[in-house]
Amino acid sequence: MREKDITHLRDSDYKRLTGVRRETFEKMRTEIEAQAPKFGRPPKLSCGDQLLMTLMYWREYRAQFHIAQTYGVSESHVSRTVRKIEDILIKSGQFTLPGKKVLQASDLVIEAILVDATEQPIERPKKSNASITAAKRNAIPRRLNS
Repeated sequence: MREKDITHLRDSDYKRLTGVRRETFEKMRTEIEAQAPKFGRPPKLSCGDQLLMTLMYWREYRAQFHIAQTYGVSESHVSRTVRKIEDILIKSGQFTLPGKKVLQASDLVIEAILVDATEQPIERPKKSNASITAAKRNAIPRRLNS
């Protein structure tokens, strides 16, 4: 599936397919286009297709072999592209999740916490002489050549 194939989708279906809103996708694509090298051999996939491939990998966690067959590239190309897109998006700093402290802070006040700490017996094997594998001393012959 290429980027041109999903442009006609409604916003809700677009988000269901890619995992991000259309505006976020556009911001990501402009960031990738800004970081793309302007020299050398032109890439086989456009920046939008590379981003869509990466989002497909993240969202569906499809095997890279299957993604490679969909886009007509090799598995290693998919791996390199996903890593490159991840690095660009992380480096930009615009698409990071909030930190742990932001997620923990809330306006909700907890008045009571209930903890169920009842003890439960754990079934463990009983130790007995039958379960020990060590042989008795008198069962070991003193001389082998008697």
